[in-house]
Amino acid sequence: MTIEEIRELIQTVVTTGVAELEVQRGENRVWIKRTGGVSQEIVVGAHSEMAAPTPPPAVSMPAAQPAAPPPGAPDLTDPSLTPVKSPIVGTYYESSAPGAEPFVKIGDAIRPGKVLCIIESMKLMNEIEAEVSGTIVQRLVENGQPVEFGETLYLVKPN
Repeated sequence: MTIEEIRELIQTVVTTGVAELEVQRGENRVWIKRTGGVSQEIVVGAHSEMAAPTPPPAVSMPAAQPAAPPPGAPDLTDPSLTPVKSPIVGTYYESSAPGAEPFVKIGDAIRPGKVLCIIESMKLMNEIEAEVSGTIVQRLVENGQPVEFGETLYLVKPN
């Protein structure tokens, strides 16, 4: 798939108003998702000669003042917290089924092997397990949210 074909797909998404489009040809796959009037693209390809996608244009926004954390909230910049990162690209799910209890909640004690969440990728449900013992301090993604490889899902205070 050439960069020109990808640009045509983006243009199709923009002109038709489609929210999401996924096209796969052989080992090449393009997924385009439209959010807030700006189209975003993720290209996963098997061939190194594919050109990288053009990033969306930068939008200048006034600098937001950081909100003060509520009393008793964990310090997310604490270097002693261990991040639990997504090992794959996919969709994050906090429980095994809609309406079911989440695998873990903030404040839960975990140990290696404990299932923390599921990431759906390519129609496969992948259980993500803890690699450290500790306490869940913060969940950084929402149920049903797409996640990227290496994105932090949880912060854990190790034992």
